[in-house]
This record gives sequence, C-alpha cells and structure tokens, in this order.
Amino acid sequence: MNETTERPSEKELYTQVWKHEAYREIAPGEKAVQQFLQQATPRADSEVIDFGAGTGRPALLIAVLGGLKITMLDFAANCLDDEVRATVEINPDRFRFVEMDLCSLRDPESPVITAPYGFCTDVMEHIPPTQVDRVLNNILLSARYVYFQICTVPDQGGELVGHPLHLSVHDYDWWLQKFKDRDCMILFSECAKEWSTFYVSGWAPAPEIVKVGVVNEEFEQLRVNVKANCSRRPQWQQVKPYDVNPTEFMLLGGGPTLEQFTEQIRALRKDGVKLATLNGTYNWALRNGMMPSAQFIVDARPFNKRFVQPVIPDCKYMIASQCHPSVFEDLPYERTYMWHTGVEHFKDLFNEYIDGTWYPVYGGSTVLLRAIPLLRMLGYRKFHLFGCDSCLLYPSIKIDGQVVWLNGSPRIHHAYEQKENDDQIVVPVNIGDKIFHCHTWMISQAQEFIELIRGIGDHIELEIYGDGLLRYILETGAKLEVEKEFFR
Repeated sequence: MNETTERPSEKELYTQVWKHEAYREIAPGEKAVQQFLQQATPRADSEVIDFGAGTGRPALLIAVLGGLKITMLDFAANCLDDEVRATVEINPDRFRFVEMDLCSLRDPESPVITAPYGFCTDVMEHIPPTQVDRVLNNILLSARYVYFQICTVPDQGGELVGHPLHLSVHDYDWWLQKFKDRDCMILFSECAKEWSTFYVSGWAPAPEIVKVGVVNEEFEQLRVNVKANCSRRPQWQQVKPYDVNPTEFMLLGGGPTLEQFTEQIRALRKDGVKLATLNGTYNWALRNGMMPSAQFIVDARPFNKRFVQPVIPDCKYMIASQCHPSVFEDLPYERTYMWHTGVEHFKDLFNEYIDGTWYPVYGGSTVLLRAIPLLRMLGYRKFHLFGCDSCLLYPSIKIDGQVVWLNGSPRIHHAYEQKENDDQIVVPVNIGDKIFHCHTWMISQAQEFIELIRGIGDHIELEIYGDGLLRYILETGAKLEVEKEFFR
C-alpha cells in the first residue's frame, strides 16, 4: 500500500478507522470464540480480558456463551459497536470497557488489570515491530492463560485510511518462537493458511515447576544424549499440540497401591479408556495382560531400555530427547515420538538439529509430572491416576506421640521390583495428623505436583486412586512439612 500522507499516531489512526462502517463488518474474533471456550473451559463467572477488543462483539459472545465477566481493552475510544456499548452500560457488573494502550498496560501509573483468562485476536499483527515484545509481555503478565489468534498476511482495511494496518506480519514459526523465548507453556497451537492460533500460559511454568528434569545423569551426558537423538536421520516424530477431545486416559505409576486396582484398570481399559504407562509399569501392564496405548520415559539412564521391551503393536512410545540413545533403538519410527525437557539448557541443540517445529514440555522432575502436561498438550484433559502415590506403603498416624504403621511395612516403594530404589533414604512427611514416608525424590514430586496443579489445574480433571500422598494432597489442598531428621 502506498501511503499518501504522513502516518498519524496509532491511536489517531484507529480512531479514524473505526469511523468506517466497512471496517466493522468483520470481527475475526467472533469465529474464534468457540475454540477459546473449548480450550479454556472456564468456570462460570470467571473473568476474561479481551486485549484489543475492537467492535466488542467477540467479547459479548464470550460473556454470553461462557457465562463470564469480561473486561474489554482498546486504545480507540470509539471502537465498540453501539449495541455492545449499550450492553456495557446496562450490565456494568459483567461488562466493562477500559480505554487502554496495550503498551501501557503494566505501567506503574496504569490501573491494575488482571484476570485468569485472556483473549487476543486480530491484534498482534497490528502492533508496530518495536513494540511487539513489550505488548506480548504485558498481555502474558496480565492473564494466566491467553488465547491468541494472529493474522499472518497483509491487511486490506488500511485502504480506508491510506496506511497499512498490519505492521508485524510474520509466519507461525516466528510467533511460536516468541512464546518459546518466554518459556510459555503451549497448551494448544494451530497453523492455518492466514492465521496462527496459540493458547498459552506465561505463568504456569514459573521457576518452581519448570524443572529441567535432568536427574540421575551428569549434564554433559544429557547434552550428548540430546544431540544424538535430535540429529538422528530419519528424525523421530515430534509431539505437537492438538485440540481438546473428550477421550479419557489412565496413567499408571509404579507406586505400591497399583496392585490394588488391577481389575479396575482392566475394566476401564475394556471400556475404551486409553492406557499410559510410565517407566516400569509398561512391563507390569504386559504381565497383567493389558496393552498400553502409550509408554512415557524421561529418565536419562541406560537401564531404562528395559522399559520399552518388548515392542508391541499399536503402542506409541513417548520418549524424552534426553533419554539414552539405546532406549530409542528398535523402536518403530512411525510410533515413536520425541519430546523435550530442559529447554533452557538444550534449546541450542533443538534449534540446530531438529528439522521444523518442536515444542517444550513443562512440568516437574519426574515422568508423571511431564506426562500430564504432555497429554494435555495433545488434547487430553481427564485422567485416572493409579499407583501415583509419591510415598512408600503405607501412611501412618501418631498416637500419643508414637508412630503407628497402617496396613503393613512402610518400606515397599514400588508395585514391582526396582532395585535402583532399594537403598534410598526414607524421610517422614507430616500432613495434619498423618505421616507419609517417602524417598527424597517422592517429596520433590509431591511439592512439584502442588505447583503443577496451581499451573494447569483449571485445564485438567484428575482422579487419583489409592491412599497415597498425592491423593491426600489433591483432596485436602495440604502443604508439606518435612521432618528435619532422615532415617533409613
């Protein structure tokens, strides 16, 4: 487009644009509302910020279809349609409009505006290049979860005012990298012909839950593993986000209560519930006549190869790029998916050796705490957890100051033999009037589980079976208190 006059300020330009009825005819965000609601599944009366509200019609749809309260932000005071403005005046408790420049959203002198959810469609491509990073940061800091739909082609509406309106036209990979650079948890993304869509959180992967997941091996060995696995030709399949679906998943942890639910697991499997096994529960499931849908491994030590043998039909093997290369040997290319932890440490290797797009998988330092966010990224949100105890068998209570064991010895750490854990330190963990006994990694997992639930708890449904520590935490919202003295 040839500009015939000097470009006014962006606020002045859009104040002019909104005077043209032709510019109001299409509000791209209207078509995105259903997908936003499907991804977010917000509770009724939750608050949403519409960043760059424009006509306000998408915000109105969000409020009506989702039963939500919404704040519309825009720097053009005349942007709202007349009927939307009237609705704001009639229903101030559920709708409000704030004249706000997104560049100033987090300035100290600006009003504090935050919400659990954000909606930002047909906005980022309008931001001047020098302001993209600032606006993106402001949005991600103002809402825990944000749905972005970004146009990736030049505009036509600028012809109305003699100036182009899409100033930051970039492809899907460019915008994806912006979210990766901010360590965002990417719950969903989609690359369409003229649009890129992302549902992300810049809050969930806070330092306390963005664990590298690089336990049990030296850092340099992990880099050797990552390089070997990412540079393999042909390359392994890469995981990527999918839209939400109603299919349920069971996750089998190796905790001692797993054996108590063998028949219930069989029944759920027979009813069509998908079965995800973690580490040694793969072999446990096979011994019990159950065929896993997917096997997950994150541990980098070579002995984990035994957890993918034998290879079975139909199972998908979800193996972290930091795993020992021997784990990948003999796995079927078409059913083996590589995923990535330790992004802050291995990003250079991912960018150098992976052809095309890769996604970080956030979570905690154990395979369970990575499998849940990974499955959510793949579109699953309802999970049954068996054997996910994070404690030894069994809990105990204090009677007159004395520890009394319940239901047997506290020394059983897995539902099957795993000698690597036999000699680990045992630590008592107080929760109310209960004491659970844990290996140190179990305590870390429990603490990280709390942070994971804080991060993505609104986007998953968990049912934990058994009387272990994680179920108790989920049911009571308890905080951990760890005894100072260790004992064996």
